[in-house]
Amino acid sequence: MLSKASGVGVNDQCLTEYQALKLKKTHKYIVFTLSKDFTEIIVEKTSSSQNYDDFVGDLPETECRWAVYDFEFEKEDGGKRNKISFISWSPDDAKIKQKMLFASSKDALRRSLVGVAVEIQGTDYSEVAFESLLDKASRGA
Repeated sequence: MLSKASGVGVNDQCLTEYQALKLKKTHKYIVFTLSKDFTEIIVEKTSSSQNYDDFVGDLPETECRWAVYDFEFEKEDGGKRNKISFISWSPDDAKIKQKMLFASSKDALRRSLVGVAVEIQGTDYSEVAFESLLDKASRGA
């Protein structure tokens, strides 16, 4: 799938790994980035770590990324829920050109990931903190 705004495509591995996360629970999260030549969205990392801090640690301080996180939480009635969450990471300290390219390419990736329940835009770590995701995920629970 190509982004009309940026001409960036989505590498097939992105969808393969997403299906592994969504259906097989092989991964807890996936971090996506742009290829070196800026022509396609690629998988940078997959992880099965259950530690949310590991996930946040994989978001670079000065570079944009997208990520999908299989977020598990407890509802007030004690029931467990899972919500696949899409995170657009665009830190304040990232270069303007990179922010623009990531922003214009996001829809190609986002549209190809069927089943995402929660979407978060983060410009600093407080916006992607566990509590922020919990708040957003549990509102729609």
